Amino acid sequence: MKFSMAFEAQMADTSRESEQRTFFEAVEQSVYAEKMGLDCIWAVEHHALTQYSHMSSPESFLAFVAGKTDRIRIGHGVICLPPAMNHPVKVAERVATLDILSRGRLNFGIGKGGTQQEAGTFGYNLEELQPMIDEAMYLIPKIMVEDEIEHDGKYIKIPRRAIHPKPYQDPHPPMFMAATREESLRVAAQRGLGGMILGFSTPEETARLNKVYREAFATRDPKDQVGYFPNEYLAVGCPIIVSTDREKAVRIGLRGQRFFGQAIHHWYGAGPKPDVDDVTVDEHRQAVDAAKQATIAYLHEAQIPITAAATDMYNTEHAYGTPEDAIAHIERLEAAGADEILMLMQMGTVPHEAVMETLTHLGETIIPYFRDKQRRAAAA
Repeated sequence: MKFSMAFEAQMADTSRESEQRTFFEAVEQSVYAEKMGLDCIWAVEHHALTQYSHMSSPESFLAFVAGKTDRIRIGHGVICLPPAMNHPVKVAERVATLDILSRGRLNFGIGKGGTQQEAGTFGYNLEELQPMIDEAMYLIPKIMVEDEIEHDGKYIKIPRRAIHPKPYQDPHPPMFMAATREESLRVAAQRGLGGMILGFSTPEETARLNKVYREAFATRDPKDQVGYFPNEYLAVGCPIIVSTDREKAVRIGLRGQRFFGQAIHHWYGAGPKPDVDDVTVDEHRQAVDAAKQATIAYLHEAQIPITAAATDMYNTEHAYGTPEDAIAHIERLEAAGADEILMLMQMGTVPHEAVMETLTHLGETIIPYFRDKQRRAAAA
């Protein structure tokens, strides 16, 4: 099982000074993550989502991190594929170049973005994007591999051209697809792509989604394969804050999760901007539960089915606490079928020092525990 870290460039204070500090801290955290034994750094791509994510140019961030590290993999989690946002030729060129310069350390995730706010920034209607995304995702690996490409599609037209460079990894980097719903995870599996469950799922929901993914992958039609090889792999989101002071870790984690959830609701559901006040652990839990009940009441009134995807954000049982608490939670995700624990700690109100302390505990205690466990299992 692998351990990775995801970056949103999320922030409560959106001043220029705070924005710059967030990026500098993210680079420092990434370099330290390699030292502490993490396996991958992932960066999202979002546009025009104030506070929720300022990571609008992940290719620049990841290239900078790649230049400061030697071993850790770097991942696009994910590149948004609407053509006016990221034209397939430019995606193929950037991915191949970064793969070369990182000496084959790149993971390549694909998606469409999640809000009309983002889609509208580039002149699109979110509801009309999926056919464009489908056309682009099948085209990009061909551009990276074939000597010349020519494409006359409904949304993308490319005259015959040789596109350079070609990736370091042969034939191309492993491909992933972001999945926040069961339907999208099933599509990822049917297309032979690694799945990335991004969010706040419980271990029980993760186990259910893992079953969906593995069954769909096993029964997929090879003709639906995106890219030149299948990638059966499930990366599972895991919010985490670790300290020897349990109350401190839980309070910081829940406060960050509240900010994350409120920021999502602001852009995805027209809710108010997130609050940044700190309160006790119990008050954080009460506020999260109140938000959950309000969401359930709204869904009932609107006659919308209540699914885990709609309520997982309000699950507060994560890897917040001591190293022993984190190990116990991660073991549940391991048992649920995770190939990779995709850790979220850079949430808007979480201080840099708390992230660095969490990384220290990961490197000194948590990751060695699982590595030793895996060695024992292999030797048995």
